Amino acid sequence: MTDLDANGHELRDGLRYPWVQAPDAGAVLKVAPGVFWLRMPLPFRLDHINLYLLRHTDGWVVVDTGMNLDQTRKVWDQVLTQVCDGLPLLAVVCTHFHSDHAGVAAWLSERFHCPVYMTTGEFQSLHVKFPADQPPGWDFLDFYRKAGVADEQSVEMFGVMSNAHFLPAPLNHYRRLQDGSVLEIGGRSWQVVVGRGHSPEHACLYAADDGLLISGDQVLPRITSTVGVHATEPLANPLHDWLGSIERLRSLPDSVLVLPAHERPFFNLHQRLDQLEAHHRAHLALMLASCDEPRTALELMAVLFTRLSGRFDELMALGETLAHANYLVAEGSLVREEHQGRYRFRCAVRGACAATPLKVF
Repeated sequence: MTDLDANGHELRDGLRYPWVQAPDAGAVLKVAPGVFWLRMPLPFRLDHINLYLLRHTDGWVVVDTGMNLDQTRKVWDQVLTQVCDGLPLLAVVCTHFHSDHAGVAAWLSERFHCPVYMTTGEFQSLHVKFPADQPPGWDFLDFYRKAGVADEQSVEMFGVMSNAHFLPAPLNHYRRLQDGSVLEIGGRSWQVVVGRGHSPEHACLYAADDGLLISGDQVLPRITSTVGVHATEPLANPLHDWLGSIERLRSLPDSVLVLPAHERPFFNLHQRLDQLEAHHRAHLALMLASCDEPRTALELMAVLFTRLSGRFDELMALGETLAHANYLVAEGSLVREEHQGRYRFRCAVRGACAATPLKVF
């Protein structure tokens, strides 16, 4: 039986959900005056992304777009006719570069001759692609070899990453969002709050006067956003950025209505931030406890993620594992050593240097 508060909000795991059910795939729900929640289908186990339509004067501004799929364009055709009443899109805002968020930004922009807003870090990342018509390069294979992955498995992972589903339509222009930028939309001032770790320069939109936060993937209820290290930057420390962003987001009021990219809108932002931090701290502790003997990233992945299904899950889990390992190396709790072409991680000797020197070549 669902627990409800006096306002009819569902209570679950310390969060309050104003809507017990999400709209059907392709349908919209009004969440505030001039703000509509669109449920766009995705072809994965995580079968949806939440997009937001913002009414503005004689048209609409959309936040995020869905993947570069015929199904996505079909849903947009339906929404533009039935929900937008034939009024044009005036702008597209992309919280970040991932394919489910920016997949058809270029298509919508071309259709309506409207600008696309995103941060510079996300625009640049949008153009870093793995070519689908070429085999993986030496750097890609080397990255996964060092993690303990066999080349055959790496090639299969490369096939997942170069799948057309994960390649947004090319975008040749953008208007820059920066932390603190303000977008005036529909009589509201939406301030850009940049978060990091899940992606380089993720833009959340905060309307202080109305207590609304479009959080993209930076804050999700129930599930946790991927914080991963990949072949493009093998020694990255995105978990440091992620935990720092959690602290930054604590400056926003706990009372905001969080409009996330997945699952349902919710209240109790600070409680969710506490949960997200605790999740990663628990993974860090578990990893440390598992490194009394040297371990590869692949071995540590099996400790942190006991149930995986397919190469996509492995790809994400290995990236997360490396994010936690690199964080612990940076703070001096783990040491990264190369042995027979593999990186192995072990607990640092007490009193040793606080950080592993960067090997230049």
